[in-house]
Amino acid sequence: MTHILGRGDYDVIAGWVQPGERILDLGCGDGALLKLLAETRGVRGWGVEIDPSSVLAAIENGVNVIQSDLEGGLAGFEDGAFDHVVLSRTLQTVRHTEGILREMLRVGREAVVSFPNFAYWKNRLAVLNGRMPVSEDLPYQWFDTPNVRFFTISDFEDLCARMGVAIREARALDEAGDLVTEEANFLGSLAVYRITRG
Repeated sequence: MTHILGRGDYDVIAGWVQPGERILDLGCGDGALLKLLAETRGVRGWGVEIDPSSVLAAIENGVNVIQSDLEGGLAGFEDGAFDHVVLSRTLQTVRHTEGILREMLRVGREAVVSFPNFAYWKNRLAVLNGRMPVSEDLPYQWFDTPNVRFFTISDFEDLCARMGVAIREARALDEAGDLVTEEANFLGSLAVYRITRG
């Protein structure tokens, strides 16, 4: 299956976003997702990114971007300012997980989070063989990874329940970005969640 910009999670996110919505993309990188959503859904989007070269790339992509560290929270944004707040493949790099999820749901009506599933069978096999996993969705070696958290689909769902966060929809994708329909915590390499305040 061919995916938008080669990313299966972008397909899922684009399917959840309605035309004309206001979107905040945290850790937006080069702004590819926001550019795509602006072109295909007519959204009004803003990005937050810490890396200077990615900020420049986002500007070149025509994306409104603010250079900022997510660890400082989203104090510059008003309550309910956005329809969706997106955190794509970034939650595992954030130190204050609960804090960023609360902030996302404060400034957005809904939040969309995607993350690599550490319980994916190939990751489990790597650990059984005495190595930290390296895959399409966990592409770094243990010594140079930006990831500070390694968690699973089940762990994320438990956290949502603990925080009183409602899961509206969830998708698990394999390494090719295709939908996994059963045994998501074992067969899913990447998870995508749509969440709201409980």
